[in-house]
Amino acid sequence: MRNPLRILSIEDDPKDSKLIQELLETEDIVCEVTRVDTQAGLLASLEQGGIDLILADYTLPSFDGISALKFAMRACPEVPFIFVSGTLGEEVAIEALKIGATDYVLKTRLSRLVPSVIRALRESRERAERKQADEKLRRSEAYLTEAQRLSQTGSFGCNLSTGEMFWSEETFRIYGYDRSTQPAVERVLQRVHPEDKPLVQEQIDRASRGGKDCHVECRLLLPDDSVKHVRIVAHASKNGPGITEFIGAVMDVTAAKQAEEKLRRSEAYLAEAQKLSHTGSFGWNLYSGEIYWSPETFRIFEYELTAKVTIELIMQRTHPEDRSAVRQLIDRVSRERTDFDFEHRLLMPDGSVKYLRVMGSPSKNEDGSFEFVGAVTDITESKRAEEALRRSESYLAEAQRLTHTGSWAWRVTGRNTLHLSEEWYRLFCFDAEEGMPPWEKRLQRVHPEDRTRWQGAIERAIQEKTDYDIEFRILLPGGTLKWIHTVGHPVLNASEDLVQFVGSSTDITERKRAEEKIRQSEMELRQLLDFTPQHVTVLGPDRSRLYNNQAALDYHGLTLEEWQTADPERLFHPQDWERITREVYSKFLSGSSHELEARLRRRDGQYRWFLFRYNPTLDEQGRPTRWYAAATDIEDRKQAEQRLQNENVALREEIDRASMFEEIVGTSPALHAVLSRVSKVAPTDSTVLITGETGTGKELIARAVHKRSQRSSRAFVSVNCAAIPRDLIASELFGHEKGAFTGATQRRLGRFELAEGGTIFLDEVGELPAETQIALLRVLQEHEFERVGGTGSIRTDVRVIAATNRDLQAAIAAGTFRSDLFYRLNVFPIEVPPLRERKEDILVLVEYFIDRYASKAGKNIRGVNKKSLELLQSYPWPGNIRELQNVIERSVIVCDRENFSVDESWLSRQTRSTGPKSQLELSQKLASQEKEMIEAALSESGGRVSGPSGAAAKLGIPGSTLYSKIASLRIDKNRFKTTNSSKDQS
Repeated sequence: MRNPLRILSIEDDPKDSKLIQELLETEDIVCEVTRVDTQAGLLASLEQGGIDLILADYTLPSFDGISALKFAMRACPEVPFIFVSGTLGEEVAIEALKIGATDYVLKTRLSRLVPSVIRALRESRERAERKQADEKLRRSEAYLTEAQRLSQTGSFGCNLSTGEMFWSEETFRIYGYDRSTQPAVERVLQRVHPEDKPLVQEQIDRASRGGKDCHVECRLLLPDDSVKHVRIVAHASKNGPGITEFIGAVMDVTAAKQAEEKLRRSEAYLAEAQKLSHTGSFGWNLYSGEIYWSPETFRIFEYELTAKVTIELIMQRTHPEDRSAVRQLIDRVSRERTDFDFEHRLLMPDGSVKYLRVMGSPSKNEDGSFEFVGAVTDITESKRAEEALRRSESYLAEAQRLTHTGSWAWRVTGRNTLHLSEEWYRLFCFDAEEGMPPWEKRLQRVHPEDRTRWQGAIERAIQEKTDYDIEFRILLPGGTLKWIHTVGHPVLNASEDLVQFVGSSTDITERKRAEEKIRQSEMELRQLLDFTPQHVTVLGPDRSRLYNNQAALDYHGLTLEEWQTADPERLFHPQDWERITREVYSKFLSGSSHELEARLRRRDGQYRWFLFRYNPTLDEQGRPTRWYAAATDIEDRKQAEQRLQNENVALREEIDRASMFEEIVGTSPALHAVLSRVSKVAPTDSTVLITGETGTGKELIARAVHKRSQRSSRAFVSVNCAAIPRDLIASELFGHEKGAFTGATQRRLGRFELAEGGTIFLDEVGELPAETQIALLRVLQEHEFERVGGTGSIRTDVRVIAATNRDLQAAIAAGTFRSDLFYRLNVFPIEVPPLRERKEDILVLVEYFIDRYASKAGKNIRGVNKKSLELLQSYPWPGNIRELQNVIERSVIVCDRENFSVDESWLSRQTRSTGPKSQLELSQKLASQEKEMIEAALSESGGRVSGPSGAAAKLGIPGSTLYSKIASLRIDKNRFKTTNSSKDQS
């Protein structure tokens, strides 16, 4: 029996609803009609559901059919909706069809109603069936998509002739493309790893040419640089027109590849772990007798991996002494099929012995046979370690015995003892056979005077969970007293709770006795040091003050504590402390011994000089642990040194004033007058003419002028005009160009060019030829010259000093020397006196030359023969200083005694004139003028010699020079002093 058709009739006339039901039933359409004519009734019926067809009139009392259609489309759009109305116009009907109405039938033409209902019901069924099919297809596609996602397998299709390609959603995900990307073979190749691209391209080309299936594994390199492993499988087939198509799948096998790699690594790790732990694995099938060994097992037994493992092969390696036990083990486990754990030895081909531990467990296979699986461990090293440990324990016990140190451990709760070494029993005189003594007995051993301190240290360590370190005495039953040094260390559990203490106790009785002896020795040493007049100081490695003997403390007027904290300036002179800090710091850092001199402040505020000698004691790394210093009073020595230094300074100044001027030796007034003129003219650039007899030292005077001039840092060029041929003198002085004369093969610089910026000394200038005198005159006037053979002038900046032993005035009169050149040279004349006018200097010169030539000859001459000295002083020395120098050198050579003497035959008896009277008068006149100038300067300065307003400053000469001249000219400086003048700075 069919279910009746459920119709909702939206009709205000019940007769029309009844008419429609009867019409349908005449056509064998069984139906149930529910009529509503209000909006509320419509909505209630739609909400209730269960409607197969809606028939609606357009004109209703409270609302129209279009509104009813809209309500129906929202509530049940799948139910057919047919308008059955007598007032439905064409425009309204079209609008209703657009909204969703299935059909419309006029009441005037109800004959069309049944076909319309049948058609509407058929179309509704078809729509429902299509919807179900679509839904089923969607579910199928969703299942496929999810299956592909879960299996990481995408599908694809490819038409080679058109190039069209289809990818599933998972294929897009695998290749890392967006769904909007057009699938293509090129897209695949873009993602293939560069190293795999040739292989994939080759597989694609082969499949395309032959229309064959394709199977390839490759890697993909994605944009984020991650790598995927994929397996591509494609099946070739031909469609109706005979076109080859490929249908296939892309599988992401990255996880599988990673698992394979992980498995390989795991196997490698297992093999390496077996190698590192010296443990191999084995399998033994009792039914077949087949034995499996891992590579490490082969290595342990030292068999090749290709060897066939048998019981006999194992027995060959087993130590002869263990073979019987191994055989019994094999027989027993074969019968009983039980677990086993057995140790035995192997005897290797090289004679070495290995210790093995073999463990096995039986299991039953699916075929009912039994198999043993187990491990073989090489425990040779652990056996050796056990033996070493036994030896170590023996050594430890012996070491404890030798060092009188016992070890122990006790539990905090209840103070129960956990361990006491054999030496501990011996130290505390307990019997080990009676068991470990309880806390009370151990406490009784502690000396009564030390018991409270000992208990306090332990209680404090328990409360603070820290180490304790204590020295105490124990009183043994026989009355013997021992000193014990105990060190305890706390042991905490995982919860940081204190569980026990472990530590050691050492008999330090001998050390204590030695320390007592050392204290006594130190006390005696300290008393000895306190009585020592030297200051003895001990410093720490950081120079902290530790000890000062009583002599040093009494000197400072301080106690030891006051000295240790005193400010350094309270102990040292401020200037010396700064110097010590600056100069000696690095020596303290390096740990090297050193000395220094410094002034120490005495208790009365006076300072005395001390010599400090510092010596360190070093540790094993060479670092100072203590500094020991001894300070010796050297005040008397320093005062003596100061007096000597003052005397030396005074003597040096006297020598500077009276004796030494560069290499010029002498103290005579005549020489002082010359040196005074040298000092005045040297700072200027004036031309100097030096006259004097042969051998008087004119070149030394010239050099002295140069050295005291502003040109002293530049060249001093000396030219002996008499020693150069007349034809070459111009070339020698001014240079020549190439080809200027025969033999001039290249340009040559003259002496004036070599002396540029410095000084040229023309010795024996009176010997210059006339043409050279003209050129020299040009140099002095114009400061320029020309090279021989040259065409251009050369500017020059040279100071000229000339010297001669000739009478140039006579040469001018004779016409051999130009007067204008003489006046150019004679800007500042200096006449060097002969030695016969400097008899005061003969003794000084003799001593100077003796010392000079005796040092060269390696001779020790202590004095001069009195007769020889009188002979030297009485001789007129026609050859002047040069003759004296030669006589002394000759005498030193032949002298073979410490007393110097001169052969009288070496001195010429020929006397010579003392020179023109005019020369003596000139010298006297110059000395008189110099004396007047000095007295005038002293009068202006009120008798003051040195200082900014002194006579030396007014004259422009050094103070020491003026002192020498005052002494040589016998000037009384005191008569120029005024009552208001300050004390002379001398």
